[in-house]
Amino acid sequence: MIGLESPSINPYKELMLEYAGWVFGEQQAIGLKGQWNSVFGNPRQPLDLEIGCGNGFFFEHQVQSHPQRNLLGIEIKYKPLIQSVRRVRRVGLENGRGLRIKAEKISAIFQKDELDQIFIFFPDPWPKRRHQKNRLLKKSFFEMLLDLQKRDQYIVFKTDSENYFDFVREQIQDLPLEVLRYTRDLHKSEWASENFPTAFEKIFLRQGLPIYHMLLQNKKVQS
Repeated sequence: MIGLESPSINPYKELMLEYAGWVFGEQQAIGLKGQWNSVFGNPRQPLDLEIGCGNGFFFEHQVQSHPQRNLLGIEIKYKPLIQSVRRVRRVGLENGRGLRIKAEKISAIFQKDELDQIFIFFPDPWPKRRHQKNRLLKKSFFEMLLDLQKRDQYIVFKTDSENYFDFVREQIQDLPLEVLRYTRDLHKSEWASENFPTAFEKIFLRQGLPIYHMLLQNKKVQS
């Protein structure tokens, strides 16, 4: 009919079926609560989480470098999610899986103490003051992470936003999180050689921008 266009089809959304068993949707995820390690090649390994796996370069690096650990990458956009999982599936790595879900909903899909290490790299900083209410890394979100994560495990955080970095530091002040590393210029710090730069990170580095980094350890009181 003149004037009407067919809705665009996202080819990466269509690939969700092809990647069944490697990539999971929200409804599948709810049914896997407390059983996430069962979807990996070795269910006895620690379960790590990357919040916002982006284009998957760190995801692939982590899965290849640490075959003794399972890594679940979550991402809301179809294209980067599929691309991330494709990187590990094509080389036969059984310790990496993907999940399409908003990070704010993870309390519905993980049970208490189910997670080990958590990686959060370059979340949207929402730099304008009136938009800061939309930031993911608020106190309430960290409280949720602490509950889902085992005691003594780590949260690794990187950002290019000084304002967001300071905001996060304020949000965690009263929480049982020990700051093991704190630097306002990661690539000039003593930890630079240990760092794997993400694709976003390389862009910021070419622009001469510092990378802000914290390594946090969960010190919650066990119930």
